Amino acid sequence: MSIRTERYQHVLKITINRPEAHNALSLAMGQELCTIWEEFRDDPDLRVAVLTGSGSKSFCAGADLKEVGSHYAAMTPLQRREHGERAPGLGGITRNLDAGKPIIAAINGYCLAGGLEIALACDVRLAVPHARFGLPEVTWGLIPGAGGTQRLPRAVPMALAMEMLLSGQQIDAERALVAGLINRIIPAEDLGAEALELAAKIAANGPIAVRAVRAAAREGAHLPLAEGLRLEQFYAEPARQSEDVREGLKAFAEKRTPIFKGS
Repeated sequence: MSIRTERYQHVLKITINRPEAHNALSLAMGQELCTIWEEFRDDPDLRVAVLTGSGSKSFCAGADLKEVGSHYAAMTPLQRREHGERAPGLGGITRNLDAGKPIIAAINGYCLAGGLEIALACDVRLAVPHARFGLPEVTWGLIPGAGGTQRLPRAVPMALAMEMLLSGQQIDAERALVAGLINRIIPAEDLGAEALELAAKIAANGPIAVRAVRAAAREGAHLPLAEGLRLEQFYAEPARQSEDVREGLKAFAEKRTPIFKGS
């Protein structure tokens, strides 16, 4: 099984399971991931996802270049452009498919090329001490075409982003942490448990509010402040009218844990 899924109450854990190839994604695996993200998006009982790789060496090495190279070679330039603009991106979430719910990347090793682009499309990134990060596409005569040139400069200082993009060189977990590329460095033996623990904490919050916060923060990040504040109110209103907010306020008054239903 190339992609494994496990459910933990409101949390979906997704494991890229091709350790013998550093968890590189074949075309079939990419399609499988697209289907999984769509099902995650459409399942009201699922609130958070954790994405990780199998084994202890690699999170994901991106696309299987041997397969993808021949796939794109069979297309005309116009077909490649149309495919790039309309099709779901690498791993399903780098372009044209937003699950609308938080995704935690549990980075268990090398996070390179499309693997880093997938991690950048996640909302939270946790990594083991031996993780390494890089976009080596220019060393192959390519560019990071699954969002790397756009998301990396938004995630780290421009100087570091340009160094990584132009040189294709890797950085280690410590430098990634200092730069803000990852949230935390976690011992390898604890990564899975801590990722699931964080996912459970997020899933315990009001799901309407969590989705609204995510959307407002993502969409407003590069707007002028005044526009961002208007966007915030747009997303705040549905949460204010929900049954969940009434339950949350009632639970606060009664000094108990709220039971949110996502309505």
